[in-house]
Amino acid sequence: MRCFIICLFLALAPLAASPAAELPIFDAHIHYSHDTRAALPAKEAIEILRKAGVRRALVSSSDDDGTRALYDAAPDLVIPELRPYRVRSDITTWMRDRFVIPYVEDRLKRYRYVAIGEFHIYGAEADLPIVRHMVQLAREHKLLVHMHSDAEAVERVFKQDPGARVLWAHAGFAPPREVHEMLRRHRNLWCDLSWRTDHAPGGKLNPEWRPLFLEMAERFMVGTDTPSPERWHYIVEHARLARSWLSELPADVAERIAWRNGEALFGPLAARLGKP
Repeated sequence: MRCFIICLFLALAPLAASPAAELPIFDAHIHYSHDTRAALPAKEAIEILRKAGVRRALVSSSDDDGTRALYDAAPDLVIPELRPYRVRSDITTWMRDRFVIPYVEDRLKRYRYVAIGEFHIYGAEADLPIVRHMVQLAREHKLLVHMHSDAEAVERVFKQDPGARVLWAHAGFAPPREVHEMLRRHRNLWCDLSWRTDHAPGGKLNPEWRPLFLEMAERFMVGTDTPSPERWHYIVEHARLARSWLSELPADVAERIAWRNGEALFGPLAARLGKP
């Protein structure tokens, strides 16, 4: 019996000692849009985030009322960003919709945010007048730009405003070599890893991504992405998988990607949300 207990202790000790198992999460890509609000009350949504060990969540919604509802329910957890969509179908039309500008400007007058986005834009669309206006508003209000885009659109935004700070959603779904080159070229570019799984299939770190995470640990954040109500029920599992692959990295690197980068970038902005 004594031998059995010792063996059991040795088997469980690595699990108990694993710091990654207790890592808090900064989820840099959450939506709480109109259809989700109808299916999942704000209180229950916050309970899901807390159950997942999410210490902060960067939230945008279609329309913005969803973000405001979630922020009101948990201002200690939710960090609001302003999405220029009234409904999800705006994804394909917003960059040519003249009513987007007054909508965004009105929300910026009424509330405080840390970023504009997440919005979808590709290639030369980034130079359309409405998109340029969003970049200008971000500069005027000292906000980040959260882009779901290809590398070309990111390049065009930096040409418009070399001082812009950009969070590249899903790391552009680009391969690690291209992501590395973009991060090397733009010091004010960060990546969220939401939705994609190639960096850690099945919760196991892809060796092709490891050198990039080690070299540029301060430039990545995890995220779930919840464009539909169903995705909210994946948040807990996503956090578990994130902790799994992060445990294969040095502890300081894992902490940066899990939550410290998000806190360093958005924490100071969030601290000003309640101030006049």
